[in-house]
Amino acid sequence: MHSVFETAPAATTIPIRFATKATWEAICAGLPGEARQFALANGFAAKPGSCLALPAADGRIAQIVFGLDDETASYRDLFRPGLLPGLLPSGIYRFANAPHDTRLATLAFALGSYRFGRYRKADVPDVRLVPPDGVDIAAITRITEAATLARDLINTPSNDMGPEELALAAQYLAERFGASFNCIVGEELTRQNFPLIHAVGMASSRAPRLIDLGWGDPSHPKVTLVGKGVCFDTGGLDLKPSAGMLIMKKDMGGAANVLALAQMVMDAKLRVRLRVLIPAVENAVSGNAFRPLDIFPSRKGITVEIGNTDAEGRLVLADALALADEEKPDLLIDMGTLTGAARVALGPDLPPFYTNDETLAQDVARCAKEENDPLWRLPLWPPYDSWLDSKVANVNNAPGGAFAGSITCALFLQRFVEAAKSWLHVDIYGWTPTAKPGRPEGGECQAARAIFKLLGERYG
Repeated sequence: MHSVFETAPAATTIPIRFATKATWEAICAGLPGEARQFALANGFAAKPGSCLALPAADGRIAQIVFGLDDETASYRDLFRPGLLPGLLPSGIYRFANAPHDTRLATLAFALGSYRFGRYRKADVPDVRLVPPDGVDIAAITRITEAATLARDLINTPSNDMGPEELALAAQYLAERFGASFNCIVGEELTRQNFPLIHAVGMASSRAPRLIDLGWGDPSHPKVTLVGKGVCFDTGGLDLKPSAGMLIMKKDMGGAANVLALAQMVMDAKLRVRLRVLIPAVENAVSGNAFRPLDIFPSRKGITVEIGNTDAEGRLVLADALALADEEKPDLLIDMGTLTGAARVALGPDLPPFYTNDETLAQDVARCAKEENDPLWRLPLWPPYDSWLDSKVANVNNAPGGAFAGSITCALFLQRFVEAAKSWLHVDIYGWTPTAKPGRPEGGECQAARAIFKLLGERYG
């Protein structure tokens, strides 16, 4: 990704002046006469997201005025300046005054410059920003590059992003940062006791695999990240309708986001012993696809009855979590695009997270708010655990009924985590359905920025 940041003398840059409805009158009064008249003639009133280029006497752009939410607004989008790269003419800009949060505004500006251009020439705005004073641009760039990785992986269609290609992306990341890399492929999964990963992926012509990346000093606290890597999800024999299948290229969003998080961790050289586990599969339909009411063993020894083949993400995560748990990590984090129930409850922008560690829950919620990377805690509600009961196996992967689907998924996964000192489960969407400031439509880096802040505080 090209850098949006530039060093240039102030005299050669175009100032961006942020205004709210409350401050616009004073700002307008301080403008030169022609510029003030131009703004009034255009009816500019500092409505949030509105943007106007004010001319100088020689016809060049003298400055930009951009509307922000009032301090008293019920909701202020701190990423609002992320609209600017798509609104501004080519040029080098600087912030003339402070937005609501200068660091988040700078990050949003960088994130809003993203365009996916693998298959056609992307209209990347040639808009640069001179970094505001006091903002750590190395840290902003680290986050932006990782978000670009997650977005690119998710946006790539499944014909070019199968289990093998996802593994190659992880291997490239490992090589870049001197990490170890291992991959267990195909029938070898059954020989090394990953029966659930193999069962979900065996119907595809593209072999399932378990990606394993390791980095850092073995004496440091062990942090393990597990990401759902379902490179396409037909639903299996419990076939999704076409509308539900349409954006299933994003079903490896958990994997994309743990790779983005791992990139941030390694680039920042956090004092952790990092392990990344990604079960990479395609949930396809063929004569050897796993079926409803099939029963499979798991790595942990728990037998699983298949209530629904479209609840496959929790199956592949279960084996990976069991492996991660064997090492008794200090912190075990899993992410996956798991349940439609989470979207029904909280929508696409607000992923639920689950943990029984109260300190961790408070830290995650605070970091999510501070990073403008929203997350919302839902409970691991013990009375619902019995809904997963099976009459013929230890557990059913998908109980019938429409209630509490995200919670029962979390409770299913909890059965595979015993030894980890602390566990965090995040049910992400990984996709922005309608473009928002700093968040173009398409694949999204979700939860990774908030969790990176938490890891940076604990292990920086």
